[in-house]
Amino acid sequence: MIGKIATGKSFRGCMQYLHEGRLQENEELQKLEMEKKQAEVIYYNQCFGNKKELIRQFVEVSKLNPNVSKPVFHMSISLAHQDANRLDRQDKADIAAALAQKFDFADKQYVVITHADTDHEHLHIVANRIGYDGPTASDSNSYKRMAEFCREMERSYKLTPVLSPNKFLKAEQRVAQSQRVDQRKETLKKHLGHAIKQCANIRQVKNYMEKQGYAVELGRGIAFTDQQQVRFKGSQVGYALLDIENKLKQEQMKQQQQIQQQKRQEELLKMQQQERKQSHGITR
Repeated sequence: MIGKIATGKSFRGCMQYLHEGRLQENEELQKLEMEKKQAEVIYYNQCFGNKKELIRQFVEVSKLNPNVSKPVFHMSISLAHQDANRLDRQDKADIAAALAQKFDFADKQYVVITHADTDHEHLHIVANRIGYDGPTASDSNSYKRMAEFCREMERSYKLTPVLSPNKFLKAEQRVAQSQRVDQRKETLKKHLGHAIKQCANIRQVKNYMEKQGYAVELGRGIAFTDQQQVRFKGSQVGYALLDIENKLKQEQMKQQQQIQQQKRQEELLKMQQQERKQSHGITR
């Protein structure tokens, strides 16, 4: 069993991805993506309803503590191939409940979602770190705590111990996974390139990237989280904050030079036209 955990800002982005899959180019492709995903909510805790209702409920409760910038807990549990069909619906709900106890959100909102779009069984848990009362669920030492939890569940349910996510994958699948990460980086770089050409400052870049579906963290550095909750620092794709600011200045200088060059060309054209008029007048 392999567990992953991430914190995030947007319940909407997380829920939309888990219910609808990756964002597609048109409605027909999006429908096919949803059919492939086969998302099913198998357990609700202190919440209920369809995707929109869940988002609204989670967001409303998260407003009780506006000081927490990342109220979203998104966890995934993946089983080894040989453990397929070992767990029933109740087992999965019980594992999620044990996870909620481990990470202190048992008294808070969470849902358990299963998918059928991969060749190994897995489930997702989306939880609100903020509750109606009590402290915010902590994300400290989350990777260590998740690893300990997975080992406990493997023993409790007699599952195959899996210490590395790569053990889920064949050699060619590992290459494909690496290419998928690279593609995400290339897509991010492409969007940033467009942003720099269209924006005058870093705030406008932030707004542009958010419209493309990224959550943007802007402070002493910059980082981007896509709709699949994959996070990249700007420096990982060659766009550290300082690099972006320098590129913005270069782009502005380039645009100013182009404007000046265009003006010179227009002035030269006017001079040539005047000279022709004068030449025609002399000839006459």
